[in-house]
This record gives sequence, C-alpha cells and structure tokens, in this order.
Amino acid sequence: MSGRVGKPRNIFLVWLIWPLITLGVYHFVWYYKVNREARDFDRRIEVNPAYAVLAVLVGWLVIVPPFVSVYNTGQRIADMQKAAGMQPSCNPWIGLILMIVAGLHALYYQHELNQIWTHYGNPAEGEQVPLAA
Repeated sequence: MSGRVGKPRNIFLVWLIWPLITLGVYHFVWYYKVNREARDFDRRIEVNPAYAVLAVLVGWLVIVPPFVSVYNTGQRIADMQKAAGMQPSCNPWIGLILMIVAGLHALYYQHELNQIWTHYGNPAEGEQVPLAA
C-alpha cells in the first residue's frame, strides 16, 4: 500500500504570516489542504476536506463542530504518522487546547505533518511513498 506525500510548510508562515496577509483566509485553505493530504496519504483515513473546513468556518454557530473537527484532524495526523511507520506523536487533545490559545493548533499540526515528510526524506509533493501499516 502506498500514499501521496503532502507539502512541507514553514510552521510560522502557516500559523501567523499568511493568515495575517490574507486576513484569515489562508487558515481555511491550509485546513482544507491538510485534511486532503490526510485522505490522499492513507486511503483508510476517511475525511471530506470541504466538510472539515465548513465545521471550522460556520460551525461556530452551533459551537461544537469546530472543536470536533480540530480534534479529528489531530487524530488523522496521528493516524498518518502510524501509517508511515512512526510512533504517533500528534496528540489531538494538545491540538484542541492550542486551538483556544491563539490558534496555535495550526503551528503544532503542521510541525507534526512536517515530521512525516521528513521521515520519508522530503520527497516531492504528490510523490508515492510506501505505507508501513
């Protein structure tokens, strides 16, 4: 079984710079891409990236959906680490807490994703890599 590699990104650009420049729009683009990368990396991870973005974008109207979505995204990253043959280090509870603290979950989650791509030797985005589990 194999999966497609995602894009390594600078964690500070993802968390602070691009969202400031784009007035917050980049965060939703990044969130979509992260969830799409999870789906493309391991087909066993079931996620609709558009629904994940909607949960954090308009889910605030019902309060709960953004928290569930951020937690689930952290769990998907941990599942990706496991599929890569790594010891899962991404903790969705930490991501959830960091979401409340200045949106730091983006920085944390991107750092965890970058570890996966580094594990594979930073291949080109979209390249097929073997999955361990």
